[in-house]
Amino acid sequence: MVNTILMVGLLTLVVAVPGVQAQSAPAGTTAPAAPAVDPASIQALKAMGTYLQTLQRFRVVNELIGERVLADGQKLQHTAWAAIDVQRPHKMHIVMRSPRAERVVIYDGTTATLYTPAQQYYSTVAFTGPLGALIDQLEERYSVQLPLQDLFRFGTPAAPLDTIESAMNAGQDLVGRDVCDHYAFRQGTLDWQLWITTGDKPLPRKLVITNRADEARPQSISLIDWQVPPTFKDTIFTFTPPKGATKIEIVPVQAKERRTP
Repeated sequence: MVNTILMVGLLTLVVAVPGVQAQSAPAGTTAPAAPAVDPASIQALKAMGTYLQTLQRFRVVNELIGERVLADGQKLQHTAWAAIDVQRPHKMHIVMRSPRAERVVIYDGTTATLYTPAQQYYSTVAFTGPLGALIDQLEERYSVQLPLQDLFRFGTPAAPLDTIESAMNAGQDLVGRDVCDHYAFRQGTLDWQLWITTGDKPLPRKLVITNRADEARPQSISLIDWQVPPTFKDTIFTFTPPKGATKIEIVPVQAKERRTP
């Protein structure tokens, strides 16, 4: 899952985690090394993915806190927000906001519309596949990345777990009022931590990604809230151009590259 959400790493520091205590080996003995990949932690990802695939109609809101690193190593935080309304298999409505821009993506099962309210520009892409395929198409063909993309990949063959290099259960923690199991993973240069609600409805509630390729170790933190069942109406999946809106062409990435001198 390169470039997407769920990539995090094994925490090698000895930390105080509720319910988890470091234990020293008896004198003269060597403590056995813990397995790099804890099978139960991988199974937790699979169980979460299976449950996510059962959700046919839901709303998920993501508050993202990211970091950028200045040339002198100082970190600056920035925030963004997104709300995703879904009716599987073929309908989705997304609003993405940051201090600099707002974008809306609407998919009604036959057409994906990308709209920028401030400029009142919109583009359309004909498409009839499921949501996961649409997400891949927008990213690969138009370089449009949607928030929380892996929510639509977990529980499917598009979310291979065999590239995870280490996995551990870090105990339990609170996210809001929800008790969650806290997991940590490592893949390549990315460490990622995931908090999943306990019980028979394993929803991801928090995600932290650390980029180890950068010496400053910048992080992104996603706080994820769910509404199941949601309260939205089906009319949100229909785009009606506002008065004064202008339709423009969205150019595929390869075409943009061909136009570059």
